[in-house]
Amino acid sequence: MALETSSENPAAVRTIARAVEEWVARLGSVWIEGQIAQLTRRPGMATVFLTLRDTQAEVSISVSAPARLVESSVPPLVEGQRVVINAKAEYFVQRGALTFRATEIRPVGIGELLAQLEARKNLLAAEGLFDESRKRALPFLPRVIGLICGRNSDAERDVVENARRRWPGAVFEIREVAVQGVRAVSDVGAALVELDAIPEVDVIIITRGGGSVEDLLPFSDEGLLRAVAKARTPVISAIGHEKDSPLLDLVADVRASTPTDAARRVVPDMQEQLALINDLRSRASGAVRNRLDKASSWLDSVRARPVLADPSSLIDAPEQQVQMLRDRTRRAVAHHLDRAQDLVTHQRTLVRNLSPAATLERGYAVVRNGDGTVVMNAEDVTVGTPLRVNVAVGEFTAARTDPKVVP
Repeated sequence: MALETSSENPAAVRTIARAVEEWVARLGSVWIEGQIAQLTRRPGMATVFLTLRDTQAEVSISVSAPARLVESSVPPLVEGQRVVINAKAEYFVQRGALTFRATEIRPVGIGELLAQLEARKNLLAAEGLFDESRKRALPFLPRVIGLICGRNSDAERDVVENARRRWPGAVFEIREVAVQGVRAVSDVGAALVELDAIPEVDVIIITRGGGSVEDLLPFSDEGLLRAVAKARTPVISAIGHEKDSPLLDLVADVRASTPTDAARRVVPDMQEQLALINDLRSRASGAVRNRLDKASSWLDSVRARPVLADPSSLIDAPEQQVQMLRDRTRRAVAHHLDRAQDLVTHQRTLVRNLSPAATLERGYAVVRNGDGTVVMNAEDVTVGTPLRVNVAVGEFTAARTDPKVVP
């Protein structure tokens, strides 16, 4: 219902404000398309404030949204992004301000595409394709470098020239394929499988120059990402520039910000390595010289000791001791030999004195009967009995003639 007012019958401010509030309330929810010109987040507040600008005219409106709605947006909302918002107009009577309260935010155009990529990213991340544990280290110096790039591209020249500038002997196995358009995914995937099957290829670089999000879409294709994850050979992703970030960067073993960066990562710098070798050689030589100097100083200090000034003094005392022991041994042996000799002489004399021959030599004789029995008693021999008499030299026969026995 229209208000009837005149200069004589004006309406109060509160009346007009409440009428506008009622009219805005009847507007209900509307879908609005525009570009985020300003995005304001305040820590601790549950509301985020946006300025939504028309895409063709210099017209803008204020929009507020729950913080959880903005934070759950995929991809994250940024200034300059085009969106479609479902919002309800709100008029604040106290300050006469019109704003819109958003209940749903959807990205459009590139934003929708980014949302799809974000969903794919979350899916592959949940499967573990981005885990650091599955990423392989690059070889220090690859035998052959596989390179997948566009035909006659600047990216190819950047990689090859910079790599050979760092290491002149770098060897490349190059596959020029479509890196944009409908054939890009199949061509890059086939080249990857082919290079991965070559035993001499130790690392594979997938590269191309920068471009729009649509141009780089093949390098976020799920099939290509899974092929890279299955490859046995380490893969370097060198797509576009620093700001470009296709999903291939997350699956690859190493992400290079540019093709030139890939060249720096794939081979060492020969001059740096030579300098390192020279430094290590110098340090090793210094360490050896230091060790020799210490050993020489120790040897000099040992040689300067009095005991080594006259080394013969080390053996003088043992020599004297050996000489003393030798003399004592000789004296002991001589003493024992003398005693043994005396004992032998005594035993020999005793044996000689006690032998029958010695007794006979002293004038004694052995008398036997005819049967050879030694005569021990004169009464055992009768007169006329033949006897045999043994003396010191020889023997003779005799017979008893005197019957008288002398006691």
